Amino acid sequence: MMQVQIFMMRQDDPTKCTAAKLVKFGLAKQVRKTTQGTLVLDPFAEQVVLKNDEQLVNSITAVDCSWELAQKEFARNFSGLSRKLPPLLAGNPVNYAKIGKLTTAESIAATLFIMRLDNQAHEMLNKFKWGHTFFELNEDLLKDYSNAKTLEEASKISHEYGLVPVSRG
Repeated sequence: MMQVQIFMMRQDDPTKCTAAKLVKFGLAKQVRKTTQGTLVLDPFAEQVVLKNDEQLVNSITAVDCSWELAQKEFARNFSGLSRKLPPLLAGNPVNYAKIGKLTTAESIAATLFIMRLDNQAHEMLNKFKWGHTFFELNEDLLKDYSNAKTLEEASKISHEYGLVPVSRG
């Protein structure tokens, strides 16, 4: 079981915040800073999450902020191993089927799945009515990404599925 942490910026509607729900149910812990031993989910990172990253860290930290403010928020220097997710389709109702517009909960679940922590990934999204939709939309992609050993392999998978990473900037 991987420790899951959330750095909360409190910029979104608290009633729709997936990160707050994960904290409420004890599936994640709120933190005020990141540490060296954590994998920081950063949509602007150079490297994508790979299954071997699980051996390099003792936790996953998601930064929960508004998509509109993400570029500004991620300009700060977070300690830890920065990784972005490969292209995936959102299963949440607000951004359904949009490439890369994942909620914090979807991002954490995808990271856990890629690191082959499938049970914990499903446990995260079972708290949401639409959680199963994320896994249904990305089932084959997630399985393929969880077998990728290099950035090049993950990139090849994205292109095979016709998914182009979202430009951030």
